[in-house]
Amino acid sequence: MAKSKTANGAAGESLLIELLTEELPPKSLARLSAAFAGAVTDALRDGAFIGAGSVSEKFATPRRLAVLIPNVRSRQLDSVVERKGPSVQAALDASGKPTPALLGFARSCGVDPEKLERRKDEKGENFLYRVQKKGEPLAAHLAGYVEQAVKRLPVAKLMRWSSHDIQFVRPVHGLIMLHGTKVVPGVVLGRKSGNKTRGHRFMSSGAIAIKRATDYAKTLRVQGKVIAGYEERKKLIVHGLDKAATNLGAGTTWRLGKEMDLVDEVNSIVESPSVHVGTFDSSYLDVPRECLIVSMQQHQKYFPLVDAHGKLQARFLFVANMQPRDPSQIVRGNERVLRARLADAKFFYDQDRKTRLAERVPRLAHVVYHNKLGSQLQRVERMQVLAAAIALKLKADPVTAERAAFLAKADLLTDMVGEFPELQGTMGRYYALHDGESTEVANAIEQHYLPRSAGGALPQGAIAISLALADKLDTLVGIFGIGLAPTGEKDPFGLRRAAVGVLRILLEQELALNIDELLELARGRFEDVSLGANVSRELLSFFFDRLRPYLRERDYAADEVDAVLSLAPTRFDQVIPRLDAIRKFRAAPEGQALAAANKRIQNILRQAGNGDPDLITPAIDGTLFREEAEKKLAARLGEVSARVQPLTAAGDFAAALRELSSLRDAVDAFFDKVMVMADDANLRTARLQLLAQIRREFREIADISKLQG
Repeated sequence: MAKSKTANGAAGESLLIELLTEELPPKSLARLSAAFAGAVTDALRDGAFIGAGSVSEKFATPRRLAVLIPNVRSRQLDSVVERKGPSVQAALDASGKPTPALLGFARSCGVDPEKLERRKDEKGENFLYRVQKKGEPLAAHLAGYVEQAVKRLPVAKLMRWSSHDIQFVRPVHGLIMLHGTKVVPGVVLGRKSGNKTRGHRFMSSGAIAIKRATDYAKTLRVQGKVIAGYEERKKLIVHGLDKAATNLGAGTTWRLGKEMDLVDEVNSIVESPSVHVGTFDSSYLDVPRECLIVSMQQHQKYFPLVDAHGKLQARFLFVANMQPRDPSQIVRGNERVLRARLADAKFFYDQDRKTRLAERVPRLAHVVYHNKLGSQLQRVERMQVLAAAIALKLKADPVTAERAAFLAKADLLTDMVGEFPELQGTMGRYYALHDGESTEVANAIEQHYLPRSAGGALPQGAIAISLALADKLDTLVGIFGIGLAPTGEKDPFGLRRAAVGVLRILLEQELALNIDELLELARGRFEDVSLGANVSRELLSFFFDRLRPYLRERDYAADEVDAVLSLAPTRFDQVIPRLDAIRKFRAAPEGQALAAANKRIQNILRQAGNGDPDLITPAIDGTLFREEAEKKLAARLGEVSARVQPLTAAGDFAAALRELSSLRDAVDAFFDKVMVMADDANLRTARLQLLAQIRREFREIADISKLQG
C-alpha cells in the first residue's frame, strides 16, 4: 500500500466554503453545520493542504452552511511515495535472478527491477519502490472534498430539484470556494463556485461579493444584515430574552425548564434576531397553563413568561427575524396569531368539560390499540385488573387503582388532546378533578405516563405507581408477546423506554415487587390473545439488557454488576443494596481471598458436575468427614448460615457478607489440609456438597466468583 511522507510547509491563506440553500431543517441545522465543517476540514488535512492542528470556524444560518479554514496551502507539499515489495528471499532465485514475484511488483510500479531499492527492518530485507510525488493544486481536489462532505451529512431524507438528478437536503442556490482573495474553480451539486452570496431575505437585496475569505462574517453582517455565526446568534437571542424579561420587572423570567431547546430551534430559523414583548387577554389564564405553554412554545415558538412565584403571565416574548425601527406592527401581528391559538385552546377546554371522562370510556371500543391486541377499551380493562392487583401488593386501595385505570385513557378522545397529543394524561387530570374524581385518581391519570424521558420524574404514591406499572407492563407483554420486540435502532412502540420506566420505578422507589410475578400477572390478562410461550423469559432478559447500562452509569464496576445480574434477581429493589454490599466486601482482605476461593469452588464443582456446577446439591452428611479442617469448616458454616439467612431475608446484604467473611480462615485451612476429590466416592461427594453449600450461601447475595482482582 502506498505511503506518503510530507514535511511541514509554510502557512497558506484562509479558505471559505459556503453552500447557499433553501431553508434548512431547523432541528438539524447545528448538527449539519458541525458535520459539514468537520468533513471538509478532515479532507483537507488528509490531503496535506493543512496541518494537523488546524481548527476551522463554522457558520450556519437557515439558508447556508459555511466553514472558514485558516492556513490552507494552494498546493500540496511534495511527498515521497513508498511501496513495500516482496522480501529479498522471495524476490530472487538461487542464482540471484528476479522471480515472478519481483517482476510482477516492478511491473505494477511501472519500473524495471533494477530501479527498485532494498531496505532492512526488524522483519527482514525487502525490495522497495520510492518515487518523488509533486504536490497537486487545491483546485484539483477541493470540489471533490466538498462533494464528499455533502454526501456524508446526517440527512434522513434528500430532495431532488433539477433534471440532473442532483440531491441534497434542500435545493442549493450558490457555492463559494474562496482561497484568500481567489476563487477556487469547481462544481458542487450542480453549482459553479464563485465569491458571491445572498444576505437577509427582506433587509438585503442583490448579490453580495466576499472579497476576502476572512471578511465573510463581517461582510454578511454589514451588507447582508445576517449574523452568520450560529453561537453568536444564540448569545444575542438569550441576551435579548433575558433583557426583555428583566425590563418587565417583578422577577419575570422566560426560563421555565427546557427553553434552551426552543432557543436552538428559533436560532435555526432566524438570521437577524430581535426580541419583542407581546400580550394577550388575561381571561385566557383560566385555561390550564400547560395548554397555554404548549400553544406558545410548540406551535408559535414563543417564550411564555412567569412571575417570581411561577405564575403564568398574560405576556410572552418572541424573536423576530429582522431589526425593525418600529416593531409595533410585528408585535400586533404576533399577538393576533397567538390570540387565535389561545381561543382555540379555550374553546377545546370548555367543550371537553361538557362531557365527563367516564362517559367517554365506552367510545374507546372504537379506537384500535393494535389489530392483534384489540381496542383501547380492552386495554383499559386489562389495566384495571392489573393496577388493582399491584395496588394490593403495595397495600393500597385496589378500588381506587381500578377507577384510575378505568379513566386513564379517556382523555385521548378529548379535543384538547387531539390538538395537543403531548398533553395526554395532563388534561385527564384536569378533567377528572372537574368531574369530582378524587385527587388520588386525578394525579394517577396524569402520572401513569411517567417517566416521560430518561431521568424524568417518577410517579408518586401507590395508586399512581400501580397504574404506571400496569400501563407499561401491558404494553411490554402485549407487544413482545405478538413478536414485535425492538430490532436494531427501531422501537416504534417505545418498549425500551417502557422497560427503563418499570426498572426505575421498582428500583428507585424501592418497591418490594417481584418482576416475574408482575409479568405473569400482566400476561394472564391477555385471555383472548395468543402470546408467545417465552414472553416472560424474553422480557426478563430485555430488562437486564437495560439494567446493565443503567447501573454502569451509576458508577458500579462491570464485574460488580455481573456478579449480581448473573443470578437474574427478580427483586430490582434489592439490586443496589447488593451492589453496595459487594463494594464494601471486595475492599476488605477477606473479600479478595473469598472471591478467589469461590472461583476455585466454582471450577471444582463444574469439573465434578461435567460442566454444571449446580449438579452438586448442597446436602451435607457431616458424619463422613475425617479431617479436622473439614469438620471445623462444616461446623463454622452451620453457625454462620444460621445468622446469614435472616439477614439476607431482611435485605441486609452488607451484614450478611460480613458474617460470611468470617469463613475465610476455615476455608483456607480446608484447602490447605483436605483433598476434595478423594478416592472414597461417598467422602468425595460429602466434600463437594460442603463446597456447594458455601457457594449457595454467597449466591443468595451475588456470584462473587465474578469479581476480578
